[in-house]
Amino acid sequence: MKPRIDRRAPQLGQDTEEILLELGYSWEDLQSLKNEKSSCDSIEPLAAQEKEPGEGMIEEITESLYKIEIPLPNNLLKSINSYVIRAGRRSLIIDTGMNLEECMNAMQASLRELQVDLRQTDFFITHFHADHIGLVSNLITDRSVVYFNRPESEIIETIVSGIFFRDLMNFTCISGFPENEAQELPYFRPGYDTQLRGPFPFRFLEDGDPLKIGDYQFQCVRTPGHSRGHTCLYEPHKKLLISGDHLLNDITPSIQSRFDKENPLKQYFSSLDRVYELDVELVLPGHKGVFRNCRERIRELKDHHQERADEIVSILREGSKSPYHVASEMTWNVNCDSWDGFPAIQKFFATGETTAHLKYLEEMGLIRKEMQGERMLYSSARTEDSVCVPVR
Repeated sequence: MKPRIDRRAPQLGQDTEEILLELGYSWEDLQSLKNEKSSCDSIEPLAAQEKEPGEGMIEEITESLYKIEIPLPNNLLKSINSYVIRAGRRSLIIDTGMNLEECMNAMQASLRELQVDLRQTDFFITHFHADHIGLVSNLITDRSVVYFNRPESEIIETIVSGIFFRDLMNFTCISGFPENEAQELPYFRPGYDTQLRGPFPFRFLEDGDPLKIGDYQFQCVRTPGHSRGHTCLYEPHKKLLISGDHLLNDITPSIQSRFDKENPLKQYFSSLDRVYELDVELVLPGHKGVFRNCRERIRELKDHHQERADEIVSILREGSKSPYHVASEMTWNVNCDSWDGFPAIQKFFATGETTAHLKYLEEMGLIRKEMQGERMLYSSARTEDSVCVPVR
């Protein structure tokens, strides 16, 4: 099986690609990061643009609200954005970085510079991916509150118990993933480190709940899609959206489907529509720079998924295929001669993205799903040339 390969991009190292994908980013992200790396290398060495190791880059976004770039070692994303709001009695940190020494050093150095006392600080976590929640267990004190969403606290419980990975393995295999390749994935190896160091003092917030910190009066906006309980913070008076990984300016948030009962792409479109209706002047994303073109970016993201859906419908006109088989025939920005040359971790994430689109198309009635023994197969149900993904 030979996927369509885009050979124009500079090469990313395999280890870097695996790290990016484990953090939940899509194959399209790799293209923009490769291009960015090529451009940056020709202008100025990276070391000349950053602080000394262990220091975070601090930027004041608005009054008392700061963005800290927490480094992500050995990958081209370079950093995650942690936001700090300094208030009179309590401060708030939004997302933290991974449970790594480099992240901890950068966070501690930045908090010292901002004169933030962790004993008087609470936390808000947008979602449960390791680069957002991983460090929080090393930062909390006995006075801390960690604001979080209930659906993903339940996921964390299943991860710790092992149920999550058992079910993940089962679904991976019925998706057509060869069992011998599945055994190569880090998630199914004994001793896999999830970076979750609970228990956490969670205080659950629901969609629409207020969160007041100093002069900021946030509203929680539940935006499932990138993850099941992903939650943004919206400040209607200041017209700010802290978007986590729901909206990123030059990276496409990865939408993965791992369990048959979920339709994360449908959820993601609904979440995009919700945010489209908000009066947002400035978006503070989980990675890269802040941006202002919120509605334009939403239209771009919908156009991207329209193209993906069209490609899948075209592939399925050739006959019934498993998600793994469909993924093997899609266009990926990967430096391999064939699908057989993809490392198992890359096949895993490509199949997860493909499955999310298949599930969405199935519920729209454009394709059919059937089970043949213990294998899930999809086939075309209609003859139209394209799929209608509503775009504002």
